[in-house]
Amino acid sequence: MGIFNPLVIGDLKAERPVIQGGMGVGISLSSLAGAVAKAGGIGIISTAQIGFRDPDFLKAPLEANLRAIKTELDKARALAPKGILGFNIMVATKNYALYVKEAVKAGADLIISGAGLPVSLPEFVKGTKTRIAPIVSTAKSALVICKMWDRKYARIPDMVVIEGPLAGGHLGFSRDQLKDYGADTENVTETYDQAAYDQEIQEIMGVVKQYGDKYRQHIPVVVAGGIYTREDVEHAMELGADGVQVATRFVTTEECDAPMCYKQAYIDAKEEDIVITKSPVGMPGRAIKNAFLDYVSGHKAEIRHCYQCLEHCDPRTVPYCITRALVGAAEGDLDHALLFCGSNAYRADKIETVDQVMEALVGV
Repeated sequence: MGIFNPLVIGDLKAERPVIQGGMGVGISLSSLAGAVAKAGGIGIISTAQIGFRDPDFLKAPLEANLRAIKTELDKARALAPKGILGFNIMVATKNYALYVKEAVKAGADLIISGAGLPVSLPEFVKGTKTRIAPIVSTAKSALVICKMWDRKYARIPDMVVIEGPLAGGHLGFSRDQLKDYGADTENVTETYDQAAYDQEIQEIMGVVKQYGDKYRQHIPVVVAGGIYTREDVEHAMELGADGVQVATRFVTTEECDAPMCYKQAYIDAKEEDIVITKSPVGMPGRAIKNAFLDYVSGHKAEIRHCYQCLEHCDPRTVPYCITRALVGAAEGDLDHALLFCGSNAYRADKIETVDQVMEALVGV
């Protein structure tokens, strides 16, 4: 496959059809997002506890996070004045609507939203230029969102992101679904059933096209989860995708906001170190096995403070505080950290620049 077409989302046009996936806490902030946008892709900042460095974060996390949304977007804009920049905002976030409204107010070009079904997202961006894209993993979830937005708001998504079972962090699949696709093992390259999920992708695209046709518009579809090489990009495009979303490959770049020891953990990881773990809120997640995961698999970690991060989380019953574990990763305290990653993290063997990664993925 030769030169890839630009990714067009309404009035937004990315010369290179690559969206950098949102990674929280503190892994995709202004530095990474700005660099990707400057390189012709779409840079995405994660709002997950985005204000963790704010001096008031401990006592007023919501206010610290809302302030940081504008700060990080402004810094990214300074790096890429003409680039496309947006946010990944999890539906599971406590005060989700406030985060979306703050991102819109700050001037986000795009909001990508998963970790739950963003059924009310359109009402928070009404009358603005901010484009919205749900993340789905199944045809069923795509149908629910398209049907709901059509009926309640008389609109359709500006883009749909299909995130497969090889993605990093929280996954939109049950443990049984991961098992069905062979994506729950420690040597996933040997067991993963790519053809089975390709069929799901085609079914999701069918749902999206049905609603696009109804509104006489093309809804671009972006494939995510396990995209690491140019061959992966080409495979997604052959399935009919308009673009790809890539996260793990950007972690081991100079511009990534993660500390160097976090990046080194990817470089040092072997395939068998990448495991499926259970998040405190019950969702499966993919991460690098470390001392922290070993400890919480058999013990309940002490929780001294609730950061009000997730809608459905009870500090009295969860095995550990996910904010503390992810902030630990962002601050380089790896023995007390949850190191989220995609299935291909073990393939990283060096630090690259964002430009080098973009060239490898979609360069001529």
